Amino acid sequence: MPDPNVAGPDLFAVDSILAARAVLAQVLRPTPTVHSHSLSRRFERDLWFKPEFRQRTGSFKIRGAYLMQSDYAAGTHVVAASAGNHAQGVALAAAMLGQHATIHMPANASLPKVQATRSYGAEVVLDGANVDDCLLRARAQAEDQGAVFVPPFDHPRIVLGQSTIGAELVDEVPGLASVLVAIGGGGLCAGVAAAIKTLAPHVRVIGVAAAGADSIVASLEAGRPVEVTPRTIADGIALRAPSRFTLDLIATYVDEVYVVSEESISAAMLLLLERAKAVVEPAGAVPLAALLEGVHLESGPSALVLGGGNVDPLLLTKLVEFGLGVAGRYLAMSVVMDDQPGSLARLTATVAELGVNVLDVEHHRIGSGLRLGAVEVTLTVETRDPQHQADVVTGLTAAGFAIHVT
Repeated sequence: MPDPNVAGPDLFAVDSILAARAVLAQVLRPTPTVHSHSLSRRFERDLWFKPEFRQRTGSFKIRGAYLMQSDYAAGTHVVAASAGNHAQGVALAAAMLGQHATIHMPANASLPKVQATRSYGAEVVLDGANVDDCLLRARAQAEDQGAVFVPPFDHPRIVLGQSTIGAELVDEVPGLASVLVAIGGGGLCAGVAAAIKTLAPHVRVIGVAAAGADSIVASLEAGRPVEVTPRTIADGIALRAPSRFTLDLIATYVDEVYVVSEESISAAMLLLLERAKAVVEPAGAVPLAALLEGVHLESGPSALVLGGGNVDPLLLTKLVEFGLGVAGRYLAMSVVMDDQPGSLARLTATVAELGVNVLDVEHHRIGSGLRLGAVEVTLTVETRDPQHQADVVTGLTAAGFAIHVT
């Protein structure tokens, strides 16, 4: 049997994937692929979701972490760095294997993710501005103390663990034609793609990156890892660059890389909440964001890997509001009119006649550009979609109001 500890042509041989699945079967929560009837109708194609946000610790990360850590004895000191998902995967694996875990997390890491990591028994050190800073500190500690460093993606066993998702997709989706999976450091996408190309080479694999963390695009073009400064709401894939190891795997096994905007990611999260009843973090929603932007897929069933659901409730609130705006569900506009009795009542009556619910009203008599005797009214109203927004503006304009959409 090939040795899966070694990166080479046999790393993703069928025997290696089967052996990894056998090890992980002892600890994984089954996440059978789910067919989405509502979104299949919306996108006019056969869509399936791999709900890894329902996995233990709320993401796929337990797969690679446990597979790698299972190579080490109880009592081993393991060190890792993460903004949350990998942290929890390493911490839980260590707890199950009787190991001591130290996790370096950014100082601004989500409080629920920090608390969850500690709840598995790990020691959490908040000591970096971002994940990359924490990775440097974690590597240094492992070297100084002779501990085992568990990287988030840059290790054969980590990637082999994530490859079990690809093997499950081949088993679970009849006639699978294409798969969309997020790319950050590249471990998840590389593993899924390698397994699929080993077991079902006809299936098309598309990696999806966030526009604010798309180093994979420049890296593929340059043929080497190229660093960027990540700025994205999808913190789970906000890495400066892939590793040489994962970059080579992606270049070999991934058919296409597609980049999505922050607006599309937020809209995808909202759509998953409304239509799939799924709470998915930004990084987990990027495959659906690619569909919203019109990525081309092969005919036949398509699977989207929803990688995680560990999202801070406060951030979720902001993202939902942002997503509602992107989807055309909120309209903010200002109206300048004469400051006379009944003016505001006439405006709100006209809004009511247009069938629009008012969420907020602000009334300003003082401001730059306001003429004497004028008032500015800022309205936030609830609308159905962008067309409805356009209809509201048209209706108010026809009623004689000068509308400025803010």
